Amino acid sequence: MPTIAVIDTDVTYHLISFDEKGRERTDDPDGLMSDVITRELASSDVTDVFLISHGWRGDLPAANAQYQRWIRAMFDRAEDRRRIREKRPDFRALLVGVHWPSEPFGEEDFQDVSFDTDTAPPVDVEAQVTKWAERLGTGVDGTAALHTILTSAAEDPIPPALPDDVREAYLSLNLALGLGTDGVGAAPDADRESFDPDAAYLAALDEEVDFGGGFSFGDLLTPLKQLSFWTMKARARTVGENGGHEFLRALQHVPRPAGREDVRFHMIGHSFGCIVVTAMVAGPPGGSGPVRPVSSMALVQGAVSLWSYCSTIPDVGGPGYFHPLIERDDVSGPVLTTRSVHDKAVGFWYPKAAGLHGAPDFLAVLPRVGGLGAFGIQGPGPKLNDLDMGDENAVYDFRPGQVYNLMADGTIFGGDFFSGAHSQITGSAVAHSVWVGVIAAP
Repeated sequence: MPTIAVIDTDVTYHLISFDEKGRERTDDPDGLMSDVITRELASSDVTDVFLISHGWRGDLPAANAQYQRWIRAMFDRAEDRRRIREKRPDFRALLVGVHWPSEPFGEEDFQDVSFDTDTAPPVDVEAQVTKWAERLGTGVDGTAALHTILTSAAEDPIPPALPDDVREAYLSLNLALGLGTDGVGAAPDADRESFDPDAAYLAALDEEVDFGGGFSFGDLLTPLKQLSFWTMKARARTVGENGGHEFLRALQHVPRPAGREDVRFHMIGHSFGCIVVTAMVAGPPGGSGPVRPVSSMALVQGAVSLWSYCSTIPDVGGPGYFHPLIERDDVSGPVLTTRSVHDKAVGFWYPKAAGLHGAPDFLAVLPRVGGLGAFGIQGPGPKLNDLDMGDENAVYDFRPGQVYNLMADGTIFGGDFFSGAHSQITGSAVAHSVWVGVIAAP
């Protein structure tokens, strides 16, 4: 599927897909998308490349559905498109959606996917075990643990406490997944407290909601969903630092027609996709970053630590994991974040997934554990600006090299009981602010 049409527009985008190790998938019937995209960039008059990443729980159909909505919202902004052509008369965009397997139970087969639906048929317990094992990459020990957990959940989804064998299975699965507990300055998938399946389960009973929703067996699976949360966080980093970073650098090396060498790159991520696009730019630890700075970055309701970009984490010491991106000036233009008190997924469930209990106080001092979608980028090092997000006609004075945390309580709201406004990000006000960041880029 080298080119996907965005419904009700004249816009198309490319979908490039990576596996759980960050390797570009080779089973797309239309071949390697990196080759297709590289050829287009080399031979066309493209001036700006947009690299976009979805977040957690995005299988192939869901990824396409999200990109359809996001791109349509951006290109419905006729006035912003006029303004960018006023500044850059030759503006032409190349849009690339990055897909990574972020849904522990989703549809990832190119040949069988219908891009008209984001649902999958129900399956039995044995099939669930197989699917979860494949998606999480558990190995033999982890698969045995999953069988114990899922069988028990099918028999009694809401026991008064975790059965002993289920508790041991969860602890075994945690070890099999190799997830770290290295503190707030660690990589995005290791900045958590020690895993406590009993606490996770009892917290879910108190809240009367399972972690992640949409899974039929109920609260006994809450610790499993907590583990899948951190596994997908790890995968987001792996994809971004490996295949995603190599892909960005390869695009920046593409020979261009004379007079069109200076292609701008814009990164847009949502939820865990903010980890993906940041890691695409920053690269692996100890690396040199991109070939040249990207032009802008928009981190929309990010599910990544508020301390990830700072030079020194207060009361902890040491820099955030992604601080090299700031230190090297890997983004030449503005960096935008959005945050909303209505985002329950980041504001409430994110710290719970880290092993904390109780909702964060948005009016108190900044917490040790919290996400961008609730607090924005914080800490010393980045040049921070806290602003209110205005409406679709708001005037912003975004400057290169600055971070803008946009408080979007009035524009990102609604949503469902579990995640709140976490995915309510396709409004015109959000699209306008992202466009302004693109226009302000050097």
